[in-house]
Amino acid sequence: MSVGQRVASDHQLARLLQIGVVLEEVVEARSTRHHRELDGAFDAEIEALLTGAAEESADHRRRLEELIDELDADSVSYEEIEALVEAQYGQTKPEDFDGLLYDQLCNEETAYKFYDDLIAAIEGSDSEFSVDRERVLETLRGIRAEEAEGVEEITGIMERR
Repeated sequence: MSVGQRVASDHQLARLLQIGVVLEEVVEARSTRHHRELDGAFDAEIEALLTGAAEESADHRRRLEELIDELDADSVSYEEIEALVEAQYGQTKPEDFDGLLYDQLCNEETAYKFYDDLIAAIEGSDSEFSVDRERVLETLRGIRAEEAEGVEEITGIMERR
């Protein structure tokens, strides 16, 4: 299933929201990994960025999981979603980037693009869902805006360095 398709059912919506959950887990894991590997070998600004990214991802996951729980849909196995995310969004690894800022920027941009595409797919659909459509869109727009802020924050740090 592509995000570019219209979202026609609770099952499709749940699956796409689960992809968002896994993307957030990737962002959190990579931020935590950078934080652990550098073990204090960075300044307060970078530490705050990494800590904030991990906390934000955890919050995004919680918000997405609340929506998933309310949908009248069978869940898709975690392994299936993880494989989809890996194939579509996880083709790069932290070591593929020249530094943690580039990796964090890629993570934030990937998440932003995913949510942007998901919002467009829902808006392009006239399907009814068992959860309030506007609430879903409001949640996703809020998460997308926070991802955009993350991109701006990282870009600002990179420009100052």
